[in-house]
Amino acid sequence: MNQSSEAVQKGKPATKGQKQIAAENKSTLQFYLYMALIATSINFLGVYFFYDLFTFKQMTLLFLSLATYIGGYQFMAYMAKTKMSDSGQLLDSGLDLNMEGGIAEHIKDLIILTAGCQVLSVLSMYFWFLWLLAPGRAFWVLWVNILQPYFMQKAPEAPAEINEKKQKKLERRMKRQQNR
Repeated sequence: MNQSSEAVQKGKPATKGQKQIAAENKSTLQFYLYMALIATSINFLGVYFFYDLFTFKQMTLLFLSLATYIGGYQFMAYMAKTKMSDSGQLLDSGLDLNMEGGIAEHIKDLIILTAGCQVLSVLSMYFWFLWLLAPGRAFWVLWVNILQPYFMQKAPEAPAEINEKKQKKLERRMKRQQNR
């Protein structure tokens, strides 16, 4: 190994360039679009062939999953929107959708969960109950990041000692009030 590759491994992690972020965002959006389309088509065809008719419950869950896909995809597309100059040069690549710990990670998890529920629901309608993991996860993230630190913070401590000047002043006031 030469010295330049050792320096890259030991130092801070390499940062991504604007063009790389834009390219990765585009491929990420394409991947989740294909995932949604494939899961929806499997669900639609499976329900069509295995069940006699679409029930109201199946149609409602299908429309809710489509709304989840559309909303999640549009939100990620908005986050990853690029800004170009008049000459066609990339000015801003938007937010990195593949950043760890970002909100896009939660949206991607929701799309994956929805796709899993949709595909598994061909076998049994009870697999839609897996969708209840989403509000559970949302509450967990809310608890860990906001509520728990708020409720578990220590109360501010009272000053340990009042300085001597203030103590004497307080005693004089007390004596004056008692003499009245």
